[in-house]
Order: sequence, then C-alpha cells, then structure tokens
Amino acid sequence: MIKDIKAKVQQFVTFRISNRILAFMGKLMSPFSKVSTGPVMKNSEFEWSTLLEENWKDIQSEVNSLLKTDQNLPNIQEIQPQEALLSSDNKWKTFFLYGFGIKAEKNCKKCPATTRVLEQIPNLLTGFFSILYPGKHIPAHRGIFKGIVRTHLGLVVPGHLGDCRMKVGNEMIKWRNGKAVFFDDTYTHEVWNDSNGIRVVLLIDTVRPYAKIASKVNRSIINGITNSVYVKQAFRKNEDWEKTYYNLLP
Repeated sequence: MIKDIKAKVQQFVTFRISNRILAFMGKLMSPFSKVSTGPVMKNSEFEWSTLLEENWKDIQSEVNSLLKTDQNLPNIQEIQPQEALLSSDNKWKTFFLYGFGIKAEKNCKKCPATTRVLEQIPNLLTGFFSILYPGKHIPAHRGIFKGIVRTHLGLVVPGHLGDCRMKVGNEMIKWRNGKAVFFDDTYTHEVWNDSNGIRVVLLIDTVRPYAKIASKVNRSIINGITNSVYVKQAFRKNEDWEKTYYNLLP
C-alpha cells in the first residue's frame, strides 16, 4: 500500500516536472516555427487541409455508423485518465484510431475511409473522434507543448451556428460540417455544446514544422512523449476497451 502511494507520488512529481520542461522547450523553439504561432492558424498553411474537407462526407458516414451504438463508446477519461480533471461524466466520448503514432488496428479496420485519409497526412501523431453530448462544457485548459499542431474537422455539428463552439485564446471557433480548423492548444481553450444534439469532430495532432535544428529537437521530444508511461497506459486502456467493444457487436 505504501509502495503504491510512493509510486503514484513519484509519477505525479515526474509528470509536473516534465510538463514544465516541455512548456519551456516549446517557447524556446517558437521563433523557428514554419507556421504561425498564434491561437488559430490559416488552413492555407497546411496543404492537406483540402484532403480533409474533400473527404469529410465519407468520414461522417463512418461516424454515423459508430453513433448507432454510441453508449458503448468509451469516455475520454477511461482512455486518458488525466482527462478526468476536465470531464468526469459520460458526455465526452472518443474513438481512437491513432495515438502518438500508435495505430489502433481494430478501430482503424472499422473506419477504413477515415484511416485512409489519416495515413495521407504528413507527420501524423494522433487521430480520434471527439464526441460531445448536448449541454457538455469542457472548462478552460491548455496543452503543454507547442511542438504539436491540433486540427478539428467538423463532422456532426448540430444546432445553430455557434451553438457548438470553442474559444482559443481570444479567438472563437464555430464548428461547421466539412470545415477544418487549425489551432495551437497551448493557448487556453474552452469548449461548449449548447445544442440539443451530439457534436462530433475528427481531432488530429501533427508535428509542428520547424526550421533547422529545432525540427530535430522537436522530433526527439515527441519520441520521448510517445515512449512515456502516459501514452503507453492510454494505449493499453484502449486495447482493453476494444476487446470488450468488439465482443458486444453483432
């Protein structure tokens, strides 16, 4: 019992120290970024934005199939326990396809069109469906490492324009079906689904492009994150969930 407590305390301290180092390195490398460093970026900075928007209906079709048994999908905190600080209810569900370069084979097989699109994205790290139920609010929070660019592709956006929205820094994103948005999650961001329906986006993380040696440093840091206990734990939890989920399907 005491050993378990000590291990958890050590893990927490290591986590906090690592986060501070990652935040510092991100700021240090910021001047070398090949894309803008503000809260929200222009789609024109990413050639593959058209790939997402041209294929969104095929991806949406696979999402609609998943939503037929949406109650069987995992809550975000069941796959990533640290997200329990942001969500402790059943109103934020996920379906992982890639997590820091690790492929969820069974899930990808179930969503072949989405997987084909993801595998064409340069420097892909993570791809999953982020599913918010009516009335869900994710409080203000921020990521820790600027070496990653986050993208949302609107797939199921109910209600009026702005009912489903996200504030990033001082900018407001209003999701729309078939439209991609690119942003820096190290800025404080907050999410609302004020509609009466389920909102779904395809969440994608890619490696931020840097010039010169900063690119190599960034890759080294990301490799370290990929091999961290937190990523490995999330992957194991997703594998465990997959076993249960696919046994429930007809």
